[in-house]
Amino acid sequence: MINRKELINRHNPLLSKYDYKSPFSLGNGSFAFTADITGLQSFPEQYLENGIPLCTQSNWGWHSFPNPDNLKVEDALVNQTVGDRDIPYLNDMESPAGQWFRNNPHLLELARIGFEITNGDGTNVQLEDIKVIAQHLDMWNGVLSSRFVVNGEEVSCQTTCHPDIDQIAIKVISPLIKSGQLKIHFCFPYGSIGFRIGSEEWLQPDKHQSIEKSKPTRIEIQRILDEHSHNLCISSDPAEFEKNANHDYYLIPKPKDEFECCVTFSKNPFSENLPNFNDTLNASKKSWNNFWQSGAAIDFSACTDIRAPELERRIVLSQYLTAIQCTGDTPPQETGLTCNSWHGKFHLEMHWWHGVHFAYWGRLSMLEKTLIWYQKIIPEARKNAERQGYEGIRWPKQVASDGIDSPSTCGPLLIWQQAHPIYYAELCYREHKNKETLEKYSEIVFETAAFMSSYARWDEEYHRYVLGPTMIPAQECYDYKVTFNPPFELAYWHWGLSTAIKWRERLGLEVISKWEHVLEHLSNPPVSKDTYETAQGQWKTADHPSLLGAFGILPGNNIDKKIMHNTLKKVIKEWQWDKTWGWDFPMVAMCAARLREPEIALDYLLKETKKNQYCVNGHNYQSHVLPLYLPGNGGLLTAVAMMAAGWDGCDNIVNPGFPNNGQWQVESEGLKIKI
Repeated sequence: MINRKELINRHNPLLSKYDYKSPFSLGNGSFAFTADITGLQSFPEQYLENGIPLCTQSNWGWHSFPNPDNLKVEDALVNQTVGDRDIPYLNDMESPAGQWFRNNPHLLELARIGFEITNGDGTNVQLEDIKVIAQHLDMWNGVLSSRFVVNGEEVSCQTTCHPDIDQIAIKVISPLIKSGQLKIHFCFPYGSIGFRIGSEEWLQPDKHQSIEKSKPTRIEIQRILDEHSHNLCISSDPAEFEKNANHDYYLIPKPKDEFECCVTFSKNPFSENLPNFNDTLNASKKSWNNFWQSGAAIDFSACTDIRAPELERRIVLSQYLTAIQCTGDTPPQETGLTCNSWHGKFHLEMHWWHGVHFAYWGRLSMLEKTLIWYQKIIPEARKNAERQGYEGIRWPKQVASDGIDSPSTCGPLLIWQQAHPIYYAELCYREHKNKETLEKYSEIVFETAAFMSSYARWDEEYHRYVLGPTMIPAQECYDYKVTFNPPFELAYWHWGLSTAIKWRERLGLEVISKWEHVLEHLSNPPVSKDTYETAQGQWKTADHPSLLGAFGILPGNNIDKKIMHNTLKKVIKEWQWDKTWGWDFPMVAMCAARLREPEIALDYLLKETKKNQYCVNGHNYQSHVLPLYLPGNGGLLTAVAMMAAGWDGCDNIVNPGFPNNGQWQVESEGLKIKI
């Protein structure tokens, strides 16, 4: 049996100096708070400019700018020729409607909460004045402990997050409290459409309101931004609350050596009794202990390959990061609740990478709750299909919680997210093989399959169904007007329709003949010289090598293993790895594992290249613009689960994705076999 506490604690990250790429986050899956080396958000400008921004976000914090012209998303439609008919797509992203719906709604930065520490002469302490740094993230308990020295005086800060409400709890111990040199600064910005909250959002005080109300033991602030409103409650030990400017406040502790406060956020009014620091600390410890002791675990301590400790570190940190960012009741954005990317909206083609690993790690409920959201947006998805003359429901690509697709020259033309909900539903059925599960998700499965079958276009010349044109594959570097039959999408159509047919059989329903006809006559993935093409008649080596996903992400029911083996070798030799993304490396590993190439699987899972680096805090860094990328973390967890537990048809081999060379003595428990 794995000693899980020891496993987690040996990877608790430590900082002895500030690291702009590695601020630590606390969260509960629906809410997150990202802190610098002080334990709060005391030096936001430096992190904004050089690494990961320091933000506070919740998945209910959606804001929209005014729409005085009453723009409608349909105003961004452009007709695209598909076969012998014109089909409207939301491709006019530069039009007024295109820009408005692309930018709105967007996730808010709810607040910035940091220390303001002054020197003896009254000037503010700067980041470079912070000395003797010792910061420790205790993932077993969900507690961030930060110690540092300012002008010879030590400051100790404990920060934690409540597992059930959106609350940060703070405990500070320092002589600087008694001397009046330490206070807590609260400020609130307007909404932003950028990847990061810049200076502009702090310089528009007239566009939003902060209405404070004092109560005997706490301060409540109502935040109003256009039609959005939410509430903030600050409960603390005795302190003065001072307004510095519009949307800018100080909490000044009464003189003593330690101080506790809790900051709670909510869309709704607060109850009279909110947890104090000790309540939240104990709730956090209990919740995180339960998390780590449930589900699956993998231990690499008996491995002698020098790469094993780093792989284990990435796995543990990725579990923590996806738990605090990706377990809410909606899919997460690619940067989770750390900071905004693409206006805070989530990308449904990426949801597979964010979520399926929970099922394989024995935590299905963390994925399944998002299926409720898919059910809620079925009316919007049905509109998408009806507007284009298709049957069933067409899932959007880049969306907020409202489910309305974002205009783009690319996004609405992607199709690989369509079969994802069938995949999620099938994972639920594997865990709960009963009629209740089948009935619960049958609408999602059947209406998705209806769209997929009607989307496939009959090619009279070759007597087959084709996908595209007009379409863009997961490998997005194509001209949508001429591209068709990418291998991964063909494999996903084949798997999705096959699975939907099985669902009808399981429920005793008549199989729909159109689905069977499409499945029987669907194009095979295109081949040239014994390797698969990246699309019919094309071979491109930039962006995602998604053709490998046809026998990596998927079991490859319509894939020739020998041809895919040749393709894997060609991809390794010719691909431009500097032009890839974080989830590409675990995808290669999954394909290599299925092809019984475990050395290649490990080489690519841990390949040393810019887009496959994992920082001290575990984040998968991509670029200055995109300093974290949770699909990489989720992909890593999915690939490792597959390599350790196996996949359908791998003959129950122990650790089938790891080399059998004596160096990979991998111990695992609780993992589920991958599809």
